[in-house]
Amino acid sequence: MKDVEASGAAGKLTHLNYAFGFVGPEGTCYSADPWADWQRPVPAEQSVDGAADADDQPLKGNLGQLKKLKVRHPGLKVLISLGGWTGSQYFSDAVLTPESRAKLAASCVDLWLKGNLPGLPSGAAAGVFDGIDLDWEWPGSAGNDGNVIRAEDKQNFTLFLAELRRQMKAHDRRDELTAFLPAATTKIDAGFEVPKVFDQLDFATVQGYDLHGPWENRTGHQANLLTDRRDPNDVKFSVDQTVRDYVGRGAPKQKIVVGVPAYGQGWTGVTSGGDGRYATAAGPAPGTWAAGSDDYKNLVNKPGKRYRDLLTGTLWLYDGNEFWSYDDPAVVLEKAAYIRLKGLGGSMLWSIDQDDAKASLTTALYSVLR
Repeated sequence: MKDVEASGAAGKLTHLNYAFGFVGPEGTCYSADPWADWQRPVPAEQSVDGAADADDQPLKGNLGQLKKLKVRHPGLKVLISLGGWTGSQYFSDAVLTPESRAKLAASCVDLWLKGNLPGLPSGAAAGVFDGIDLDWEWPGSAGNDGNVIRAEDKQNFTLFLAELRRQMKAHDRRDELTAFLPAATTKIDAGFEVPKVFDQLDFATVQGYDLHGPWENRTGHQANLLTDRRDPNDVKFSVDQTVRDYVGRGAPKQKIVVGVPAYGQGWTGVTSGGDGRYATAAGPAPGTWAAGSDDYKNLVNKPGKRYRDLLTGTLWLYDGNEFWSYDDPAVVLEKAAYIRLKGLGGSMLWSIDQDDAKASLTTALYSVLR
């Protein structure tokens, strides 16, 4: 959390999503990492305000630091994100019946909004979170291996939103409810009653990245703003096409927030020459944390020739072997201008720790959207 403050990013944010809280097989919310969330004593050099956590301090860890961050930035709202790629396995079971939906909503409100954390005094984390962000990947269609999927997920997602909103209002009418929604129309139509979903939400982030990646054997743009006429794929993804898909299904423009990546997707064994676009690849390129993916702060210093296409809002790096698709400040400026022009709700950066020490991507977005 100190990096968010020291980089200058904190003062440029309206919302900070903390990811992720999980839903368990018993149908309730739980912390996947209590040590990081509230148990770890944060030393002075890692603390937002330069003060170390005291031994007798009930709320430590990241949640304690989030509270300190909000003291410095009173207008900042912090939301707990539930699910994610690895935490969505049991959503379908948890929202299956009216009783299970009420149970899940009550547990999420109690744990994250009322702040009743296991092993701590009642309400120890009250005031850390200002709302809940749902990141179920994906209702009614495949996500991570092992996820429970049902055809009725689509209707149950809407019903759960209504129940969660009801219980959140009973807790505090100011609590915000948001969601992360997919780019592919097959996933939109399988899992979301778009007008009803947006009626319940303060806003929704639509997926503006992972449009292509090294799970495919051909290079491509992972987050292109506009559709590329040269794209040889049968389905031609773009941020603009995703926005059009949601608006066409009844989403209000002002509630659409565009997801922007602070990381890149990379391929290796790209030996066709030229600029490397849409070329055959051998597999994922080596990455700092995982094959085929790396942070902007690492990619910006990576050697190789950079190419830019203003007509599609893209940047890529190609060195004759590795091909990396990622966004830099110039690309996100173009995306921010698009958001302004279209009257959309704003931008969301995934994830802020992947930005550089100067918060270059955050700052570029803020310069247009503030």
